[in-house]
Amino acid sequence: MTTGFSSGSCRFADYFVICGLDTESGLEPDELSGENFEQSPLRRTFKSKVLAHYPDNVEWNPFDQDAVGMLCMPKGLSFRTQVDSREPQFHSFIITREDGSRTYGFALTFFEEVTSKQICSAMQTLYHMHNAEQYDILHTPTSPQGLEDQLRQHTQPRPMLHAAPAISRLQRFNSYDISRDTLYVSKCICLITPMAFAQACRKVLQQLHQAVTSPQPPPLPLESYIFNILYEVPLPPSGRSLKFSGVYGPVVCQRPSTSELPLFDFAISEMFNLLGVENVLQLFTCALLEMQILLYSQHYQRLMTVAESITALMFPFQWQHVYVPILPASLLHFLDAPVPYLMGLHSNGQDDRTKLELPQEANLCFVDIDNHFIELPEELPQFPNKLEFIQEISEVLMFFGVSPEGNIHSSDSQAKLQNLRSVDMVSDKCNGNLASPLNSFLLRENETIARLQALVKRTGVSLEKVREDASCNKDARVQCNEEELKMHQLNIQVREVFANRFTQMFADYEVFVIQPSQDKESWFTNRDQMQNFDKASFLSDQPEPYLPFLSCFLETQMFASFIDSKILCHDDEEKEHTLRVFDARVDKIRMLNVRTPTLRTSMYQKCTNIEEAEKAIEMRVSKIDHTALHPHLLDMKIGQGRYEQGFFPRLQSDVLSTGPTSNNFVLLCYRWTKRSAPAQWRRRDRQKQHAEHLYLDNDQREKYIQEARNLGTTIRQPKLSNLSPSVIAQTNWKFVEGLLKECRNKTKRMLVEKMGREAVELGHGEVSITGVEENTLIASLCDLLERIWSHGLQVKQGKSALWSHLLHYQESKEKKNATPGGLGPPGLIHDAERRKSDGGGSAMPPLKVSLIQDMRHIQNISEIKTDVGKARAWVRLSMEKKLLSRHLKQLLSDHELTKKLYKRYAFLRCDDEKEQFLYHLLSFNAVDYFCFTNVFTTIMIPYHVVVVPSKKLGGSMFTANPWVCVSGELAETGVLQVPRNTLEITFECQNLGKLTTVQMGHDNTGLYAKWLVECVVVRNGITGHTYKFPCGRWLGKGVDDGSLERILVGELMTPSTDNDERMCRTPPMQQSPGMMRRFVTISPNSKPNKLNTGQIQEGVGEAINGIVKHFHKPEKERGSLTLLLCGEYGLVWALEQVFQHGFKSPRLFKNVFIWDFLEKAQVYFESAEQREVTPDENWQTRVRHFCRFMRAINNTPRNIGKDGKFQMLVCLGARDHLLHHWIALLADCPITAQMYEDTALIKDRSLVNSLIRVLQTLQEFNITLEASLVKGIGI
Repeated sequence: MTTGFSSGSCRFADYFVICGLDTESGLEPDELSGENFEQSPLRRTFKSKVLAHYPDNVEWNPFDQDAVGMLCMPKGLSFRTQVDSREPQFHSFIITREDGSRTYGFALTFFEEVTSKQICSAMQTLYHMHNAEQYDILHTPTSPQGLEDQLRQHTQPRPMLHAAPAISRLQRFNSYDISRDTLYVSKCICLITPMAFAQACRKVLQQLHQAVTSPQPPPLPLESYIFNILYEVPLPPSGRSLKFSGVYGPVVCQRPSTSELPLFDFAISEMFNLLGVENVLQLFTCALLEMQILLYSQHYQRLMTVAESITALMFPFQWQHVYVPILPASLLHFLDAPVPYLMGLHSNGQDDRTKLELPQEANLCFVDIDNHFIELPEELPQFPNKLEFIQEISEVLMFFGVSPEGNIHSSDSQAKLQNLRSVDMVSDKCNGNLASPLNSFLLRENETIARLQALVKRTGVSLEKVREDASCNKDARVQCNEEELKMHQLNIQVREVFANRFTQMFADYEVFVIQPSQDKESWFTNRDQMQNFDKASFLSDQPEPYLPFLSCFLETQMFASFIDSKILCHDDEEKEHTLRVFDARVDKIRMLNVRTPTLRTSMYQKCTNIEEAEKAIEMRVSKIDHTALHPHLLDMKIGQGRYEQGFFPRLQSDVLSTGPTSNNFVLLCYRWTKRSAPAQWRRRDRQKQHAEHLYLDNDQREKYIQEARNLGTTIRQPKLSNLSPSVIAQTNWKFVEGLLKECRNKTKRMLVEKMGREAVELGHGEVSITGVEENTLIASLCDLLERIWSHGLQVKQGKSALWSHLLHYQESKEKKNATPGGLGPPGLIHDAERRKSDGGGSAMPPLKVSLIQDMRHIQNISEIKTDVGKARAWVRLSMEKKLLSRHLKQLLSDHELTKKLYKRYAFLRCDDEKEQFLYHLLSFNAVDYFCFTNVFTTIMIPYHVVVVPSKKLGGSMFTANPWVCVSGELAETGVLQVPRNTLEITFECQNLGKLTTVQMGHDNTGLYAKWLVECVVVRNGITGHTYKFPCGRWLGKGVDDGSLERILVGELMTPSTDNDERMCRTPPMQQSPGMMRRFVTISPNSKPNKLNTGQIQEGVGEAINGIVKHFHKPEKERGSLTLLLCGEYGLVWALEQVFQHGFKSPRLFKNVFIWDFLEKAQVYFESAEQREVTPDENWQTRVRHFCRFMRAINNTPRNIGKDGKFQMLVCLGARDHLLHHWIALLADCPITAQMYEDTALIKDRSLVNSLIRVLQTLQEFNITLEASLVKGIGI
């Protein structure tokens, strides 16, 4: 494409094309169209040819004969006889060039009588052969008549009702008898234009067709009109309207100015009529999240209208992937593309959805346009403010008489006002909206329609009045017809409502754009590694309900490209059109909004600039800016320009191949464009406002296209011209490279997000990942895996290609392992090393690594109903177990199976790429994911508990009955009795989440009820996560602190890995207790390692700091608060060190605990209160609180010992923000003077004051305690 200004770049049309039957080459079956030969010859497709195109070529848009021929007649030639319907059909299409710019085609297909005797004879011969074959197949002696006669009878109007079913099926298609029937064949005339003026092109083509079918010849030869449209009609400049002459009447087109939404000339109302608002919004959501979208209809124009409407509504974002609204039958293999796409597939109107075999459906949005039905991918997030949004769109549609539910029976021309027939809607059983589980307010019977009608009336407008108003407006000034004006008005209103949603949602997006620090050149080079938008901060500002949708949307290519273009242009002049318009709207909203720009609310704000946009269109239509030259006689030889009625002639190429010689037209175009737009927009005309790149110099733009586009140009648009096996192989190779690159980027992004702080220190972007965001990233990984597994499939089975492969593997392994020989369960790899751990390893034999076993776990979960759901759950489970790469490697090691399931070019059969892919997945082992446990919260999980008694004093003499109660972040088990002889128990219960505490104790029965326990180990039977709960204390009366039960705080044990899989691990989110605190008992025989005051202060500071950090994290990222309070070096341990410091040595053999000191203090305070020796009211309140808590803990029915009671007091004091008061009380208490040395920390006034200040920082946090910590306390 030339960048300079050329005379042609502002022509209305570049080419006029005629396609049809080439009588010289005869009938050629079109094998690529995939039709079978069982069909009657009249229903088969034959190859069409481009018969002529004028001019031969234009430099700015080289003619692509294959693409145009294929898209003008995507199903090839069709034949009809006089009994068939032969209405002309209009459709449009699009050709995307390699640089992303587009050319539009508008085609009118009609039928002409076949005059060639050879073609008619060929058709007759084909019928004889076909009938003979059918007769052999059917063997139906239903009547003495020959099959030929039966077929012939069917050409009369009434079908034979008594025929056998098989025969009647055969007869449904008319036969052809050369002696009696007239044969017709399809022909197509087409305009190729740089911009999509669909309505104008439709009129031009219809009038040309009318000229050859009407009895009277047109005023001028056809060449005059075609010459006029090709060479004498310019494109209207931005913000202007243009009128030119068709054969029988004027044609008007208008183009938006640079401050309005881009040009869009298809009827949006048709899409809403065909699908209904609810379905359109679901389809729109799928498109924004870049899912694979397949449109399905027997009308080409419907495919194009829906595709163009959906992409137009995305403003300011642009679809970045494969975009083929009409997929020619010869390119069906393109549905195998493992990339996001938006494609339209033609249906023959007979096959239903179930017969359509698609390579991949795990992430597919399937839209059956003709049947008002849409099939959505699983786990589709809801568009923000969906209900209010639907209501706003519905109000606009109803104002124009379009039913929000859609009206499938409406004609293609949707400009007529329609009465709302709610009865139709209720009886419409295949209505995708009514079946929708979302049960939107629009679908509840018909109350809403009535409500919306009432609402329209309240605004003072009845639907009848709309009709009257429209006709009143249609005075002499409006130059286009009423229907067209209505279409433009409805289009702009709906588009403004959609554009307003993005303007509201992204009103402050600029604040979060990360401007690159380096120059553009190095920015291009490192584009893949760069973060261009602060996603975490942006999401933290959004209302909670928006997050599922927004976190997915921010990961899309269209959002990344939008931000890239923002980064690349620094001033308004450089900005591309969509960005400039969007930024202007954002600025306007900011000025109107009183609220802080970054403070987001989910309050719905309706669109306010509809009227302004509508006025601009009405102005242009009522006051035409320019009238083009009228068609005129050309310099043709005598006898040229004649034609036969009913036949579109071969035109005179000598007069149509070159334009006018004078330069007037060029000057005229130049003057216009100069007047209406800056120079760069002239260069833009050719690319239309779809062009997605900024005005850099050519080399830079080319480089940007190559780098920033996801998978390179060939994948964005299939090459229509060359379909040789080598080209298909090359395309597939591009897919393989693209998938690998996407895998590399995804794994890197997920690791950087997950590793958080550590990654930030290494310079990899921001710390923080929300639960929503993690889910989004994992869902997109599942989607990538599905696309990889669907690439190059031989035969598709089920909706999930990955799950289908796993099932094949499971089946083959189970067959192999069915042979006797005691090899253990099928598919197991005996791998004790992997699961061995240093602590409770001996207490619990390691879980065996088994791909098949993990599949069985998923198959046993009744909540997961679909194959796609099972595949996703299996991926999540494998990631949580750090086995994803290993499992997939094992799955792919069965080469025979892979060969059986996949074609040679498939990704999974490219060995090097497959190895690299598995290596990228291996990097996930470096971080801990809980993506299975946290998502499937209601499933039943088997747990295995082992109590490990002390080795020195084994529990062989122990006579009491032990029990445990396991608690997690989601739930707790209740008391479970543990058999005394085995000290092991396996039970199943609803998912407990990450485990936090174990309460354990015994019933103090029998002769020897004293028990020294080392630890408790608990394992999740599905994820294999093993938690160790250290104890190291006695349970029994008269031993240790006399406790019969203890609360143990656990930590996740990290498995040691094999050498080949050893990866660096991220440090845990907070320090976990390796050993439970061993409370120091002071006795003359045991001198503990005492900490000095500095160390104790540091310990308290660290413990408080951990809690403060915990509360500063987003809620979904917080770890366990119980660990921070009661775990190793937690708050309880730190305060214990404070009270241990300087504690006086007691009498021989008598253990004294901190609780003894606190009880003495309580007695003192209570007696002081009775004596009313009270310094002040504050003191009284604190004392009352302290004594109340002490009494409650001492009166608890639980058998917890003195240290357990101290732990409980600290936890309750932290919860109620009383700890600093109690420290102050105890420091001044006379009992302290008796029981502590003079050097004790609690006696040092300055140290006590600093301790109080540190504890006061907990006041701002709302501390919620786990139920197990405060069970039995009624405060």
